[in-house]
Amino acid sequence: MKKFFFLIVILVLIIGGLGAWWINGTMPANATEQKTQTFEVSQGEDVREIANNLKAYGLIKDPIIFYLLVKQKGIGGKIQAGEFQLSPSMSAGKIADVLQVATNDIRITVPEGKRSEEVAEILKTHFSNYQSSWEQQLVANEGYLFPDTYSFDKGSDINTIISTMEDNFIQKYAQISVGKNTKLTKAQVVTIASIVEREAKYPEDRPLIASVIMNRLNAGMPLQVDATVQYAIGSPANWWPTLTDSGGNIAPTSPYNTYTNTGLPPTPISNPGVESLAAVLNPPQTNYFFYVSDKTGHNHYEVTYDQQKADIQKYGL
Repeated sequence: MKKFFFLIVILVLIIGGLGAWWINGTMPANATEQKTQTFEVSQGEDVREIANNLKAYGLIKDPIIFYLLVKQKGIGGKIQAGEFQLSPSMSAGKIADVLQVATNDIRITVPEGKRSEEVAEILKTHFSNYQSSWEQQLVANEGYLFPDTYSFDKGSDINTIISTMEDNFIQKYAQISVGKNTKLTKAQVVTIASIVEREAKYPEDRPLIASVIMNRLNAGMPLQVDATVQYAIGSPANWWPTLTDSGGNIAPTSPYNTYTNTGLPPTPISNPGVESLAAVLNPPQTNYFFYVSDKTGHNHYEVTYDQQKADIQKYGL
């Protein structure tokens, strides 16, 4: 009898514990925080991913309970891609209900230095109306798809998306080019800035890389930049592959190979941000013609090839 009573007590405690866990997990993450924030569900995200993201944003208490709640409600297939205004003061049930009615806006972020094919991949993730032809149109505008965070109507077509990004570029370029005297055309500035964006891992390197490129162009020397070769051979498997041989031996006939060709590549190789564009519009005056990146990504600049070779040996490259 005592054993039976003991089992009943244990069962009651377990049920009570599970009930308390469930009640606590469905309650607001922070009942006093009324401020809303934008939460985005990307195309193709499953309930587990959404639950984990909600937890990371501090919008729910327990992703497991949220997942079970959605399954209990039978609304897993009804959650839409898009943007939602959510608050930590909402219960898990309320959030689950809100996620079934998306706003018409989709928010995307395009980081600096992405090539157009990578921008296409970002759009494909977010837009259900994405078409394969979008990539070709984006490539045709390489360099002018200004990196930023954008909100688009979820039904936007590629022409609207491109014009919005290019209008942003025009505005930003106009702001940073005021008072800058350069002999370069805008197309040349954008192409050089696209190289700088790919070659500079740290902000302080952007002006110095721009200086090296300008010095080489003025001297009629090949730029010998790895990033342009990477652009030539990049593929969906890896848009920026590590070069395993001398740049001159990889895609030697490509017009983007700046080891085998002098001057600039025919188009930009990425979409640069403000800092890289500004660096090209106002590069410092230096005598540098060479640089190497050490294993931490920091660049070391030199005047002569012998000095560069010494750096290669010094940094074990």
